[in-house]
Amino acid sequence: MPADYHTHTPLCLHATGSPEEFVDAALRAGLSEYGISDHAPVGSHYFDDWRMLYDTLPDYFDWIARARAHAADRITIRSGFECDWLPDCASWIEHLRGLQPWDYLIGSVHYLGTWDFDNPKWLGRWAESDVEEVWGLYWKEYAAMAESQLFDILGHPDLVKKFCHRPGGDLRRFYEPAIEAIAVSGCAIELNTAGWHKPCAEAYPAADFLELARAAGIPLVISSDAHAPQEIGRDFDKAIALAKAAGYTETTLFDRGKRCNEPLL
Repeated sequence: MPADYHTHTPLCLHATGSPEEFVDAALRAGLSEYGISDHAPVGSHYFDDWRMLYDTLPDYFDWIARARAHAADRITIRSGFECDWLPDCASWIEHLRGLQPWDYLIGSVHYLGTWDFDNPKWLGRWAESDVEEVWGLYWKEYAAMAESQLFDILGHPDLVKKFCHRPGGDLRRFYEPAIEAIAVSGCAIELNTAGWHKPCAEAYPAADFLELARAAGIPLVISSDAHAPQEIGRDFDKAIALAKAAGYTETTLFDRGKRCNEPLL
């Protein structure tokens, strides 16, 4: 099975499991590598209730060390962060990158202004919003995130569909400018299987987006976005089939920012 690089820890306040349980689950899933990439803090202060706090970073480093000790030579453990794309975040992302020799950083758009639009807590706000406008803003931010070149991997590309709110018509009008920006940036994207377990009941991204990404030569990783050990490598068989149908024959591995390719079998 491919590497699973997008996974979380209890330090983000909405995940469960120990390092040892995650490693054991990765071994059972037959993953080539297991990557730890919890929600990074935003500044040194409280930001929201679904990410680690800055003062728990030593616990995160310890969590990674425990995973590596338990894995020994049975599976390679990679590490990074899932970082939020926010206004004027560049200096903070560079600060985070300098804390450790990370293997990769994942960039994600969870916020449009002050609205963390994928948070069920604010689901009612969708009823008050113009879906076309929200999608336009989301994809504009996604393209800007790619253009920043701050990240190695861009997370769950069409997360904005999570609660099944989609504009009418051909959605490629949103996809194509973002695809162009990602291709120029050199970033990889992830095929994130968590979407199959959300209201949209569809992987992130949709097949049309994935086909455009492949045609543009954009590298791919497959991720579970696991928040519990039993979610490691979840639906990877389905994801591999989807990636192959889009024309992908390999995924990308990261080792302290350096890349190599892994065949999709």
